[in-house]
Amino acid sequence: MAGNSERRGATRKPGTKKGAQVGTGGHSRKALRGKGPTPKAEDRVYHPAHQRKLAAERRAARQEQRGPARGPAAKARRRGDATEVVAGRNAVLEALRADMPVTCVYIASRLDPDDRTEEILKLASARSLKFVEGSKLELDRLTDHAVHQGIAIQVPPYQYADADDLLDAAASAGEPPLVVALDGVTDPRNLGAVLRSAGAFGAHGVLVPERRAAGMTASAWKVSAGAAARVPVARATNLARELEALKKAGCFVVGLDADGDTEVGDVPFTADPLVLVVGSEGKGLSRLVREACDAVASIPIAATTESLNAAVAGGIALYEVARQRRQA
Repeated sequence: MAGNSERRGATRKPGTKKGAQVGTGGHSRKALRGKGPTPKAEDRVYHPAHQRKLAAERRAARQEQRGPARGPAAKARRRGDATEVVAGRNAVLEALRADMPVTCVYIASRLDPDDRTEEILKLASARSLKFVEGSKLELDRLTDHAVHQGIAIQVPPYQYADADDLLDAAASAGEPPLVVALDGVTDPRNLGAVLRSAGAFGAHGVLVPERRAAGMTASAWKVSAGAAARVPVARATNLARELEALKKAGCFVVGLDADGDTEVGDVPFTADPLVLVVGSEGKGLSRLVREACDAVASIPIAATTESLNAAVAGGIALYEVARQRRQA
């Protein structure tokens, strides 16, 4: 019956009326609140990156329980940047023939022997060097995937001398000091060749800058043909400043440059303490080093458009020094 208030559901219960109410402005504020930044993938438990993170942590824990890694590759990682690895049968053989200091010889477990490996083993055994046998994979990691042919050696860091040590060596020998300084020579093979000439003509050492210059690497050792074991190499923080100090110690400093004021044969290389400065093949002597020289000499050549290799120029000048001193 219309308007019958007794029908079920015909009346609204108190408090259920829809519409505006007092204080409704804050009801949806919580729903609009942000949930913060999105977590990293590795921090979301459902993400594959999180599973990889857990697996890496488990591997690290197992490695810590087992102790430090072993094998040639692990030893190479612990050796630091100062050491160097020489790889390949020819390179290793040349290094041993040149009396390069070697701390360890690495050999592949399944090495195909030949005449070179037999001589390598003979030379290394005569010097009582340490042998470490490893797999091909370990030698690949040790040599940074170079062509090692199943054999490699580890070379210790070179111990550089001071410039004063070179003068002391000359004083101990009772000879006037003869030092070769290299300015801007960046090829270690040139350094090795200069060392070879320095040893042949009686120089007491080689002085090189600490920065932007070649250092005593495996290449320098090999090219020196054993002279690096006899002729010390000193490093100077500032070559021009070191040359000034050598001048105060009584040394006569002569620079070699294509634009020299005189020829090498006209410079008196007799009994005075001498420092012979060889510039780079391309740029020659730097301005500050040239200013620090007492004289700048050139080596006359037939073609004006050509230039001599730094090591060749140093060898020619050292020969002239030895010739004059022998005839004095």
